[in-house]
Amino acid sequence: MEVINRFIALKSHVEGAPRESDFELKTEAISLMVEPHSNCIILKNLYVSIDPYQMNRMKSYSSSHKAVDSSAGIVPGQAIEAQGIAKVVASGNPDYEKDHLVVGFISWGEYTVTKSPASLAKLDPLGFPLSYHLSILGSSGLTAYAGFFDICKPRKGEKVFVSAACGSVGNLVGQYAKLFGCYVVGCAGSKEKVALLKDKLGFDDAFNYKEQTDLKSTLKRYFPDGIDIYFDNVGSEMLEAAITNMNNFGRISACGAISEYTNMERKPTIDMIDIVYKRIKMQGFLMPDHLNLHSEFMSTTCVYIRNGKIQILEDVSNGVESIPSSFIGLFSGDNVGKKMVKLFEED
Repeated sequence: MEVINRFIALKSHVEGAPRESDFELKTEAISLMVEPHSNCIILKNLYVSIDPYQMNRMKSYSSSHKAVDSSAGIVPGQAIEAQGIAKVVASGNPDYEKDHLVVGFISWGEYTVTKSPASLAKLDPLGFPLSYHLSILGSSGLTAYAGFFDICKPRKGEKVFVSAACGSVGNLVGQYAKLFGCYVVGCAGSKEKVALLKDKLGFDDAFNYKEQTDLKSTLKRYFPDGIDIYFDNVGSEMLEAAITNMNNFGRISACGAISEYTNMERKPTIDMIDIVYKRIKMQGFLMPDHLNLHSEFMSTTCVYIRNGKIQILEDVSNGVESIPSSFIGLFSGDNVGKKMVKLFEED
């Protein structure tokens, strides 16, 4: 038996902002027959994650990131891999049987063929929608949890600033911070997002960065007594402004730099005098560095969800054809919460 797999590939490496013309929809025939004990697993992809960090993998000079498998450069013409949720349709691996649900690295396509079961894990939905395991209970949730609690080591009552606060990670950081007992301000790119942060997610305040001409003075208004923790998702001028307004012994969790991914000229000028004399700690991190926190993260977050104390923001498109536009939209702020594409209905 065969199926026709449709998947998204790069036409060539991307320089600057991504465009629809950088991608192509390709097809291939896949046999659903696998040899016993071959280790080959064929997956029917249900949901695939759409993440801005993939932009760095699409550049011709992405080899500098190859120390991390998930950041290795993407080869034009080949299917793009990303986090996702899938169902086993055929398997030569005794640990993965037909109809098992899995989470892990799958392709930007309708089916995935892999001989690397180490990149997969069996998925118990725990009574939650499958999509939660890509958003709040997936890499976005653990990134937010680890980046805030492990990197920033907050204290109750501290003042927290979150950039890209309506994004897949930022919205959760703000909610974790509020639940912990911090004062939280976020920024986003529209009036609607600002209202959502304050009215639905419980941020103490929020502002539209697109309406501001001087970010340093803006942050001074929102944090007259200074910032203790800055969770950075954007880099560039916002990072500069946050450092200017940081308190002594402030902490910066450097999670992403989306404003720099498509514009290599847009680099922050970091004031090292501020860093040194304020004794600011700034640390970059990747989610896989903090897998030791997974059990704690899951138990804490599941209780929050079941008790209605945390809101889940998901932005779901449908069909493999929507993957390129979904990805491109990340860089103009189209998404609210975790962006993903649904490829098949859950059986």
